[in-house]
Amino acid sequence: IRIVLDNHTVHTSKKTREYLATRPGRFLFVFTPKHGSWLNMIEAFFGKFARVCLRGIRVQTKQELVDRIYQYMDEVNAAPVVPRWKYKMDEIRV
Repeated sequence: IRIVLDNHTVHTSKKTREYLATRPGRFLFVFTPKHGSWLNMIEAFFGKFARVCLRGIRVQTKQELVDRIYQYMDEVNAAPVVPRWKYKMDEIRV
């Protein structure tokens, strides 16, 4: 199972590492860059996805869950929101 995580300390805590040691080879962790603030958009998307699509649902089968997820993605993709960067490179202070 491949899991994408940010570098929050809870993801690398001692308890987390102890738990994962009991399941060697089960998970592959991919950590996002430490300075990847653009990833906040992705985090916000999955947060909304969890609240809108997954919270409080009961499904009878795995296929029903898969169908709900694809239905949500189809609805989101039907009316995409394109992020607009508001800054110009020459306005950013380094």
